[in-house]
Amino acid sequence: MKKLIVAFLLAVTPMLGLAAGGGVPLDDADIDLSDQASLQRGAKYFMNYCLSCHSAKYQRYNRMAKDLGLTEQEVIDNLMFTTDKIGETMNIAMTAEKGTEWFGNPPPDLSVIARARGVDWLYTYLRGFYLDEKRPFGVNNRVFPDVGMPNVLWQLQGDQKAVYKTEVHNGTETEVLDHLEPASEGTMSAEEFDQVARDITAFLSYIGEPIQMERKRLGVWVLLFIAVFFVMSYLLKKEYWKDVH
Repeated sequence: MKKLIVAFLLAVTPMLGLAAGGGVPLDDADIDLSDQASLQRGAKYFMNYCLSCHSAKYQRYNRMAKDLGLTEQEVIDNLMFTTDKIGETMNIAMTAEKGTEWFGNPPPDLSVIARARGVDWLYTYLRGFYLDEKRPFGVNNRVFPDVGMPNVLWQLQGDQKAVYKTEVHNGTETEVLDHLEPASEGTMSAEEFDQVARDITAFLSYIGEPIQMERKRLGVWVLLFIAVFFVMSYLLKKEYWKDVH
């Protein structure tokens, strides 16, 4: 029994650490995958700000059109910048070699990033960039220290600066990040940018498992069937065993 408990703890510990974002409190993404307008906006922001460096090679444009309530022509006209074939996947022109040359590592594919990191982590990450002149692109991130990418949404959000506090551990004082404050204004208010981050997070959650809303819908019917079947099975059992009991 002890071995089973230890094995379980070893299995869940990495997931708990991932969900916690390395000890940084994560913000609640509060996404709604049934909100097609949010997913459509998320797709727009992803194509305009993310797809130039990050691919989503397991997602097809025509599947996105079907799931997001768009026509294929709308997708072709507004959301396709790297190919002219609606059946293609969301690939990019950047090679791994160029990505390594420009960023130190090739930018990862984002097809399943929401499943790997979690939506709260993504939402906090998108809102967590701050100025740091020590970094190559002049920014850092509070949930991904020493991140190797620029803040591509800075024009919308504006710049943020880090505010530190002093903590004492074993008699040693250490400066740790406390919170972020606005350093310059963007084209959006804080509330508007939060919605942008939420929309992008929702879209990334969708492409991580496009069938998930249908799966959840079917799951409700399966549970209802099991409930009805349980009642019928119980009544049948009572009928068969009534003479025995």
